Amino acid sequence: MIPQKTVQLLAVQSLKGTSSKAFFSTTVTNHKDYKLLVLGGGAGGCATAAKFSSKLGAGKVAVVEPADMHYYQPMWTLVGGGMKTLENSGKPMSQVLPKKADWIKQKVVGFDPKNNKVTTDDGQEIGYEFLVIALGLQLNYNQIKGLPEAFETPGVGSNYSPLYVNKTFESLKNFKEGNALFSFPNTPVKCAGAPQKIMYISEEYFRKQGKRDKANIEYYTSLPVLFGIKKYADALWKVVNERKININLRHNLVEVKPDSREAVFQNLDKPDELRTVKYEMLHVTPPMSAPDVLKNCSALVNEAGFLKVNKETLQHEDFPNIFGIGDCTSVPTAKTAAAVAGQCGVLRKNLNLTMQGKKPESIYDGYTSCPLVTGYSTCILAEFDMNGNPLETFPFNQAKERRTMFHMKKDMMPPMYWLGMLNGYWEGPKYVRKAMHLGLSK
Repeated sequence: MIPQKTVQLLAVQSLKGTSSKAFFSTTVTNHKDYKLLVLGGGAGGCATAAKFSSKLGAGKVAVVEPADMHYYQPMWTLVGGGMKTLENSGKPMSQVLPKKADWIKQKVVGFDPKNNKVTTDDGQEIGYEFLVIALGLQLNYNQIKGLPEAFETPGVGSNYSPLYVNKTFESLKNFKEGNALFSFPNTPVKCAGAPQKIMYISEEYFRKQGKRDKANIEYYTSLPVLFGIKKYADALWKVVNERKININLRHNLVEVKPDSREAVFQNLDKPDELRTVKYEMLHVTPPMSAPDVLKNCSALVNEAGFLKVNKETLQHEDFPNIFGIGDCTSVPTAKTAAAVAGQCGVLRKNLNLTMQGKKPESIYDGYTSCPLVTGYSTCILAEFDMNGNPLETFPFNQAKERRTMFHMKKDMMPPMYWLGMLNGYWEGPKYVRKAMHLGLSK
């Protein structure tokens, strides 16, 4: 009798060459091993899998990812402002994962780094020789009292989730008069500029609709600054002052009361002090963290729950056959798709060296970028390193609002993402920056 495992693998082989991609599935009793296992089908996971499945060949690389859709999340700022649709921002996961990689459409539920294996929610054990963890961030809306229930009521939206991003533009269109509130949580977040981008877009929308004099716009941020990099913070302070937007530093959203349409903010410098504010519109940026499954593996994470990797080589501090990329790591730079692009080349080179038994040599400079959209046609292109120093691509002052930078964000970056980054071809603007600065930049 042919073993069940052999039957399943033969069945998969027989499907190769058909018009639709075939993915293997295993039972609880089966164990599959890969040269490289990638956890997460986001930007970093796709790019890494694309490079190494091409290099190592079919059957050597697998991606564990439960989602049906892959979203270009930076577009959600524009979706929330009515400039793009949610459909514009997504593609089926089967279209973006590399064809030479196996797609394991399950969720990781356990790690065993000492024995080089992970467990998925269907009971599979998957072994690996090398592991790349690219699990991104987890959205914790439920850490705010009254959420996510408040999203079922008028006026509450969030550009951070495909479930709620359309609610943002609905809230804009239905705004009559009153307070428009925008929050930034007391945790690390994806793209720290996004919570205020939608605020600037909303302000311009109100002006265009003749409602600006009826709108009181308030930004409540847990941070002690408007933006973490002083050069761009100074530019943004000019924007908010010119547009009469009120900034409330060191305030954290802790509760939403949809029945009375009130938001409750905690003063982080005086924790016993709460401020309750009425809203006509509320844009929520949720608290975020590394996924629970990662946080719960103490062998892999630091005290904050993030994958503890060397900030320059992206190699795990304790397990040299494990690397990390993107938002789930402890790398002290802003968590953006641009940062992932900058990390892709470093990870590719260092993982290659490690596979050859050599030490990592490539160094990540901490490059990240945040296109700070300030309306329907302007943008400040913030680029900087992990030490907070500007690291700009173009030979002009990028702290100024520019129409050209807006069109780069809106029209050029999406195809660069879909065609370049996800296929492992775009590893950040380092060489463009050097050329633009005649070789005098990093």
